[in-house]
Amino acid sequence: MTPTRIAVLISGSGSNMVAIATYGADHSDFEIGIVISDRPDAPGLVKASAMGLRTHVVDWKEFDDRGEFTAAVCDVIEANRCEFVVLAGFMRILAPGAVERFPDRILNIHPSLLPSFPGAHAVEEALDHGVRVTGVTIHVVDELVDHGPILAQEAVTIDPGDDVESLHTRIQAIEHRLYPRVVAEYVTGAVEQR
Repeated sequence: MTPTRIAVLISGSGSNMVAIATYGADHSDFEIGIVISDRPDAPGLVKASAMGLRTHVVDWKEFDDRGEFTAAVCDVIEANRCEFVVLAGFMRILAPGAVERFPDRILNIHPSLLPSFPGAHAVEEALDHGVRVTGVTIHVVDELVDHGPILAQEAVTIDPGDDVESLHTRIQAIEHRLYPRVVAEYVTGAVEQR
């Protein structure tokens, strides 16, 4: 069976991208066709190149609006014959055009148990609100931010001495284990939306 080609979108260190690529190297379910960043200085681009992955930068600063930026990202994805899009620490909100071009084929990971604490500061907000449990959510992207059908969730207990760094480190460990498996299962139809 031919592996399903996916595009992985990053903005920073690319740790989830590395986990997905490592998992993909050991399984034939999918292959990364392109790693796209919105920032030319994203450290994850160096890691991707070192792993032999194709990379491309669609620099957010070169576009006047979100729609144009999103269209350019989608063009690169299609040019590299990728069927699915995996957001892995991608810090830009894509315009609805992305969902129109890749319906039910964009996945995202979020460091909370959605619908709790959507947005860019989920770990900080969980600590500020004094909750005892947070976690990881993997979901299908729709037109809303940090919204859409949930594919998997795993809880993380917040310890009394936790700060943002310690909690985020434990959340990331789960992300790196859970995300690659869910990506593989989703792109092959083995896991369905809730």
